[in-house]
Formats: sequence, structure tokens, C-alpha cells
Amino acid sequence: MSTLVIVIQIVAPVFLLAAVGYAWVRLGYDYSVAFVTRLAMTVSVPCLIFVALTKAQIDPGSLAKTFWAAVAAYVVVTAVFFAVVKLAKLDFSTYMHPLIFGNTGNLGLPLAMFAFGEEGLSLAVVIFAVMIVYSFSLGIWMVSGRGSFGKVLREPIVYGALLGAVFMYNGWQTPVWLTNTLQLTGQMAIPLMLITLGVALGRIDVRRFLRPLLLAVFKVIACTAIAVGVAIAFDLGQVATAVLILQLATPVAVTSYLLAEKYGADSEIEPGREGRI
Repeated sequence: MSTLVIVIQIVAPVFLLAAVGYAWVRLGYDYSVAFVTRLAMTVSVPCLIFVALTKAQIDPGSLAKTFWAAVAAYVVVTAVFFAVVKLAKLDFSTYMHPLIFGNTGNLGLPLAMFAFGEEGLSLAVVIFAVMIVYSFSLGIWMVSGRGSFGKVLREPIVYGALLGAVFMYNGWQTPVWLTNTLQLTGQMAIPLMLITLGVALGRIDVRRFLRPLLLAVFKVIACTAIAVGVAIAFDLGQVATAVLILQLATPVAVTSYLLAEKYGADSEIEPGREGRI
């Protein structure tokens, strides 16, 4: 089987499901991004993370190494983009959050699963959990000027990751009926996130698009380089290295848009307005 065919098999489900969301909103049908995102982040994704970790056939030491590599990578990414925002005199509350946090959920998790199977998904959810804790603590402060650790403690994703890690470390398993329920609930996360991604793309206003495009390209290049450097420093395996690169280099997440809307930061691209992304 050629490399091209393999790549198509991996990315085709991502593009097809995103196309469903794009077509849906372009046809004028209603789609509440806020509701679907809340449903996924509160119910489905925590189940997905928990089941992925409890079923992970990976050495806990490798997952721990990936966790600390992800923490280190986000520290470096934050420092780099803080310098970029300050040197380019960009609006901090508008640009800092989307430059740091990629679409590790809607895009990163499906790609990791399709490309690297259960091992890739397990590693990806570890990095995703690090991103979520960071995004909903210091990330909120970046957008609104205020943050709260209590917000993190109210996120079901955090508990799904912590419980999954505890179960995996101790070799525990939930009863079959509960495992099946959690697995079924988690399975709807990836289609929902990909369709939501397509909806968000369908609603993008592309006027004054040059600056965001240049920053998006720079984000991919910088995050890829940082991920490679961190992976070498932590001596990650091939799959863990690929997943770290994939997760860090994903484009801007829908979460950044939702937080900008909620806390009054700029979230659209409009003519005559500076500092928008």
C-alpha cells in the first residue's frame, strides 16, 4: 500500500466529517457550537479520555514522560509567543490564547487515533489533558485578565484524566456494563468535535485574513520545532514524538473563539478593526 493511500485513509474521515459541519451551516441549518462543545467537553470527552487510559497498553512510565514533555513544551511555547506578541505589539488578550492553544481536541485526538491507533490516542489524551488544565486556568486569565483555579476543578475532563490515570496505574477495570456505557458515550466525542470544527470553519469571516494567516503559519512552524526539540530532550519514542508534534502544531481551537466571545475579547475578523484573529 502506497504512502499516499495510507495518508488518505488517515485524514479522509477528518475532512469528511468536517465537511458535514461546513455544509450544514452553509445550508442555513441551526447549530449551537456552544451547546455541542459543552456536551462534548462535559460528557463525551471525559468518557473518551477515561476509557482510553484504562485500556492503554502502554508503559505508565512512557505516559509520565509524555506528560512532563507536554508541560515543558507548553512552557516553551508560552515564552516564545509572549515574545512574539510583545515584539509585534499585538493585543495580548486577542492573540496570546489562540497562538498557544491548538485544536488538540477536535483535530488532534482524531488524527492521533486514525494515524497511530489506541497507543496514539492514549498519548494524545495525556497532552490534551495538560492543555485543558492550562487553558482553563492561566489561559482564561490571558483572555479576560482574570483566572481561577476553581474553574479547572469544575472541568469533568480533568477528573476523567485523573481517574483514568489512577485506574491505569493500578490495573483496575470498571464493570463490563459501565465500560461499555462509557465507551459508547466517548465514541460520540470525535464525530461531534469534527462536525463542530466544520461548522466553525463555515462561519469564519475571511476579510482582513493576511495577519491571522501569517501567524497561523508561524505557529505551525514554531510549535513543530519546539515539539521536536522537547521530544529529543525527553528521549521520547517515535510514536510519542509524532503525537507531541501533531498536538502542538494543530491550528487554533474553537475553544479560543468561545472564550473570546465569553470574556469580551476580539473573536471575529472585521474590516477596520485591528487586533482581531
